[in-house]
Amino acid sequence: MNHPQESAAPALRRLLDLLASGAATEDFADVLADARRRGAPAAVLAEIDDATWQALRVHRTLRQHRRREAELTALFDTAGDLAASRDLDTVLQAIVRRARMLLGTDTAYLTLPDEAAGDTYMRVTDGSVSVLFQTLRLSLGHGLGGLVAQTARPYATPDYRTDERFHHTGTIDAGVLDEGLVAIIGVPLLLGGQVIGVLFAADRSPRAFSPDEVALLCSLAAHAAIALDTAKSLADTRAALAELNAANELVRAHSAAVQRAEQAHDRLTDLVLRGAEVPDVAAAVAALLGGEIAVLDAEGEPLAGRSAPAAELAEAVAASRAEGRSVRHREQWVCAVLAGHDALGTMVLRGRPDLDDADRRLFERASVVTALLLLLRRSVAETENRIRGDLLTDLLTAPERDPAGLTARGRRLGVDLARPHLVLVAEPADGKTDERGRLAGAARRYLFGSRGVSAEHAETVVLLTPVESGSGGSGSGGAVGAGDPEETARQAAERLARLAGFPVTVGAGRPAAGPPALAASYGEGLRCLRALRVLGRAGEGASARALGFLGVLLGDGHDVDGFVGATLGPLLAYDARRGTELVRTLRAYFDCGGSLTRAKDELHVHVNTVVQRLDRVEALLGRDWNQPERSLELQLALRLQLLAGG
Repeated sequence: MNHPQESAAPALRRLLDLLASGAATEDFADVLADARRRGAPAAVLAEIDDATWQALRVHRTLRQHRRREAELTALFDTAGDLAASRDLDTVLQAIVRRARMLLGTDTAYLTLPDEAAGDTYMRVTDGSVSVLFQTLRLSLGHGLGGLVAQTARPYATPDYRTDERFHHTGTIDAGVLDEGLVAIIGVPLLLGGQVIGVLFAADRSPRAFSPDEVALLCSLAAHAAIALDTAKSLADTRAALAELNAANELVRAHSAAVQRAEQAHDRLTDLVLRGAEVPDVAAAVAALLGGEIAVLDAEGEPLAGRSAPAAELAEAVAASRAEGRSVRHREQWVCAVLAGHDALGTMVLRGRPDLDDADRRLFERASVVTALLLLLRRSVAETENRIRGDLLTDLLTAPERDPAGLTARGRRLGVDLARPHLVLVAEPADGKTDERGRLAGAARRYLFGSRGVSAEHAETVVLLTPVESGSGGSGSGGAVGAGDPEETARQAAERLARLAGFPVTVGAGRPAAGPPALAASYGEGLRCLRALRVLGRAGEGASARALGFLGVLLGDGHDVDGFVGATLGPLLAYDARRGTELVRTLRAYFDCGGSLTRAKDELHVHVNTVVQRLDRVEALLGRDWNQPERSLELQLALRLQLLAGG
């Protein structure tokens, strides 16, 4: 017998308990099944069903976070291995084993070049059962690994046996077949722009490797490159000590330098393991080298320390990238912060015009640690933006379907849609759709460090940025870091162009809060973008408010309803809510040439009533409602509404 007061609360508590305990996915379905067996009312069952769906989403998100946490822990553990062990075989074996574990593959292995033979050989394997495969040698350009070594780029194949991109040879195919491998991914070990080995992971069944898995394997390959470089450095040091054994003073000095480098390396590694940020690493390196350290991002903006003119450092940065080492520039040292061929920033050392080899290497290793931190920050930011971008896409696609659900979902992701936001719509100035991917990447970098969100939508890139506290969101509020939508759009166009490497056009809607209003603001921004294109102002930024009725006349589609709603919206909403006649009064006022006397006769009311209504119009639209430009827009909107039967 059903209890009339039965509720979903016990089931909801059980769902929370399952989330807290990390239960399996199938356990969540049991909650609804139990409620059905108890004969719970339909409304309660619907509430439990919805809660179960939400709990499963949270469960999946937590599982993704745990997986990412495991990946980061493995990277930090690998960095700890580099600091704690001087045995190259042990470190490389640990890296290969972690690659196999994190990617969940059947095997993982690492090849190194044999300069004498002119090919590469298997250095370390994990999970391999074939002796033929373990002794395999690859020539440059042959097979997947040979192509990776030749091009210095990662390659992956879901089925190596049928992939015609690679140069197949009988020896390589025999080894792969003997091991039973099908899906293979290989990434280069890069040191100073040179490939010094290849790290692989492989499965014995078809499998597609995701970009995240490629990035993770690249990070492990970077560790392997550091291990090889460290081993080479130690080998060089031992050789130098043997050769200079007779010169005791020089030996002691060199030994002290090596010890100092090891301590510095341990200290930097410890900073990374404790979750330090770029300024912390810069401060530690400055203390170790007795100078002043500045870290700049890829655009030359300071991440730590004092800034420096980008043009002044451009030549030195280019030389550092080409040489793969730090270079002296006047009275300072410059080192490019690289992740493979990707320039993440620049490190500048001031106050130490003369560096010995040990301190120079310490400075260069600090740039590697900085690159690792920036890569981790970028990876986390891209993951967060991708999840939030899905929210933005859903918001723009169907804002009316479930506004409350979208708002709650955004709040869980750290995006408060109930707060005023500014919507920017961007596209390449030349209209080439193949450049949209680069523009999307530039948008992510533009929003990096803020609470903004970006996503590709309808052949454009949309950016959602919170309005600055205190700037207002009803009429002239500005996005974060700017005073108003017009200025924000202009600055965004300039910076996105610098980040993307080509001119970018940006249109901005008015600040809005809530899914329906934000979707409407997107429509304004899109119309503004189209109007800029028609006006021949591609490559610029502007707001829909600044273009006014020109956006309606020139924008694709001539969205009359959108213009009327944007211009008269506050009055229409007030009339609908209060049963007043503000719109009719404003139309009569303009039709009568601004005469209060003629307007009151037209409306059949007292002149004081007309004055009071116009005061209310001013309160809703702002004090400039009767200025020439604003008045023209209002009269156009009133005429369009009248023609539309409003």
